[in-house]
Amino acid sequence: MKMNLLMTSVLSTSLFLVACGGGSSDDGPAPTNPSGTPTNNIQNPVVKVEAYTSTNLGSVAAESSILTYKMLGQSGQEVQATSLVFTPNTPPPVGGWPIVVWAHGTTGVADACAPSKAALADSTKDLISKLLAAGYVVVAPDYEGLGTPGIHPFLNVKSEAFSITDAVVAARNYLSQRNLLTSKKWLTIGHSQGGHAALGAAQYASRAQLDYKGTVAVAPASNLGFILVAGEQSVANATLDKKISMYAQLDTYTALVTAGIRNTQPAFNYSQVFTSQVSSIAAQAETICSGPLGQAFGAGMTKYATDHNGTLDGYTRTQPNFMAVQLVKTFLDKDSQPLQVKVTTPIIIYQGVADTTVPKVATDILISNATVVGTKINSYVTGNWDHGTVMSSNVDNIVGNVQSLLAAQ
Repeated sequence: MKMNLLMTSVLSTSLFLVACGGGSSDDGPAPTNPSGTPTNNIQNPVVKVEAYTSTNLGSVAAESSILTYKMLGQSGQEVQATSLVFTPNTPPPVGGWPIVVWAHGTTGVADACAPSKAALADSTKDLISKLLAAGYVVVAPDYEGLGTPGIHPFLNVKSEAFSITDAVVAARNYLSQRNLLTSKKWLTIGHSQGGHAALGAAQYASRAQLDYKGTVAVAPASNLGFILVAGEQSVANATLDKKISMYAQLDTYTALVTAGIRNTQPAFNYSQVFTSQVSSIAAQAETICSGPLGQAFGAGMTKYATDHNGTLDGYTRTQPNFMAVQLVKTFLDKDSQPLQVKVTTPIIIYQGVADTTVPKVATDILISNATVVGTKINSYVTGNWDHGTVMSSNVDNIVGNVQSLLAAQ
């Protein structure tokens, strides 16, 4: 979803960002050392296969399926998840088709928000079509809890990463049962939340016990705590309409975070994060998608302002210092922050200068913090793109990146 961040200067609050994003994780060593990540030993990972018919890729796809598979969930137990799987309409090359994972952006946490339940966005269809034409299997996970039991752990690095690694293992298992050969080479592309997930896949790639070739992260989400703080500051003196738009979108992210924490902490309550004026709206995060949820937050504020002489004075949204609540703090400081440990596989990042959803300063500091722990960013591509056009304008470039990464020895 869009966040119209009216940032004139957010560098002044970058110390908060460094505090959220810096330091090392307790999750173990670099992903090249399997001892830091549990190996995927799930038996019979494929649960069910259905046809995916919401988007027609017939000219380039031999098969478009929805795969229900087993993955290691955030709880530490096996859970079921779903993923799209597309195969090229050309025979596998010698050694088999490489696998490219597409990691999607924010849709929400409710089951209805699973991308496999809808048609592909235009830029996603363009990318997947070109990857198939280039001879790659495409795997597109919904992520844990989207369309399957449990709440989606929104922006949880490990959950997203295992959603990806375990989808790749399951897809290879499914295709091998049909005598369709895939190689051990694979990589991940992601946009927004998906860019965040792609960086998580790089950190935990060893779980799949395959040959991970790299990551292309487009406007990757990071440093959410900083974005929430900077967003509030950016509209302090703005018009009512701009305030409502910003607050609604910040509250949407906060509600999705709260819902995601409840995956393993069901006693955690929206009232611990939101005031009584809005907690009932926030709780709708578990039943509606991110767009309608933002509209509900906005409608509540608009009604209040209409009834109070065009002002939000007296309208309370989040609890004071809610980011200091231990579960929230742990999420912001550790569980949601990618690249906290060294990653040795190639990383390419695209970032729009005009992006007001994931502002460039957040990505700059993400990269700076990653460099401190020894991660090399192989390419950082910037341009005058916003959050949408950074993806749609670079599809051909991204396909070229994929070809180069998979061709490398």
